[in-house]
Amino acid sequence: MPLNARKVETALPGRHGDGRGLFLYVKPTGARSWVLRYQVAGRRRDLGLGPYPDVSLAMARERAVKARRIIAEGGDPIAIKQQAKPKTFREAALELIESKRPGWKNAKHAAQWTSTLETYALPKLGPMQVAKIETADVLEALKPIWAERPETANRVRQRIEAVIDYASALGIRAGENPARWRGHLDNLLPKPTKVRAVVHHPALPHSEIASFMGQLKDRSGVAARALAFTILTAARSGETRGMTWGEIDPETGIWTIPAQRMKAGKEHRVPLTNAALALLGQRADSTSYDTLVFGSEAKPGKPISDMSMTAVLRRMEHNDITVHGFRSTFRDWAGETTGFPREVIEAALAHGIKDKAEAAYARSDLFDKRRKLMEAWTAIALAQSNTDNIVAFSK
Repeated sequence: MPLNARKVETALPGRHGDGRGLFLYVKPTGARSWVLRYQVAGRRRDLGLGPYPDVSLAMARERAVKARRIIAEGGDPIAIKQQAKPKTFREAALELIESKRPGWKNAKHAAQWTSTLETYALPKLGPMQVAKIETADVLEALKPIWAERPETANRVRQRIEAVIDYASALGIRAGENPARWRGHLDNLLPKPTKVRAVVHHPALPHSEIASFMGQLKDRSGVAARALAFTILTAARSGETRGMTWGEIDPETGIWTIPAQRMKAGKEHRVPLTNAALALLGQRADSTSYDTLVFGSEAKPGKPISDMSMTAVLRRMEHNDITVHGFRSTFRDWAGETTGFPREVIEAALAHGIKDKAEAAYARSDLFDKRRKLMEAWTAIALAQSNTDNIVAFSK
């Protein structure tokens, strides 16, 4: 029998049904509350509709009707209710990162998002309700780094904007996004590119590469070998760190990096010199093809960290250069001291061709010419009049 106002007021402790899953729960203390029981994907769910008398019988029925409508359309009222709960900026940021993670090519993107937000945004915005963040709050987070690190600051602004947009999409925030640039923050902050010229990755002069590699060969450990390999192949550090044995063909001296691991999303073949191959060590017969070549010694099955090669540079007291900067060293050497065509050098760096007409005719990856280029680079980098350098690196 359906409930009525009198029954609701006098019901004894227990569960009392009104029909179609709506129940009044009465505790031994006399406290009363409404619950809608339903199933979604075969799973039983209990949706709280509020306490009596704050929520009357009529109100409980009305809320139950709305919830049933959501269920009929394939939704889950509890999930929707949880999404609509107020969230802090930190909670919204972490949810957004998790939602984006499957679409990112590698874990580095998630790490970068997390790192920049934790360093520059969360100290100020993290504990705030995302629905209550205003322009002044965004500016307070950005201003300390806007002039000092404009490129980083702009990335932080974009990520703050994305988190707030995410909150708006969930329905827990209304109004304009206070982190938007055009027509808003562009009136309050100088354009990032006008604050300071873009600073490129500090690079070692190519005239010093042989001396540097001579110092590096005295360093032991996986990170030192990975750094030497990265330099000899002019690869990006992430490409080296994620390399597996299945990508290497020692017979032909070819390293094939799959498209999903490349910045441009296109498969890239790298010619490996004997010196580069020696740095890989010997693949054991039991090693699976998906085993990392430069795996972490501290965390088996994981690649060495992004900072491990940088740490080698710091221990060598090279605080003025970066791992990525060695690509510039290679580019400067190839462009200034060799006769190799520009397109061969750019192909070695896996750079896309910006000119669409030129790109349309660039059908070849110029692999044979790139192998000669990398052999010349290795000879310069290792000063191979002393072949002991190659042997030393492979130890």
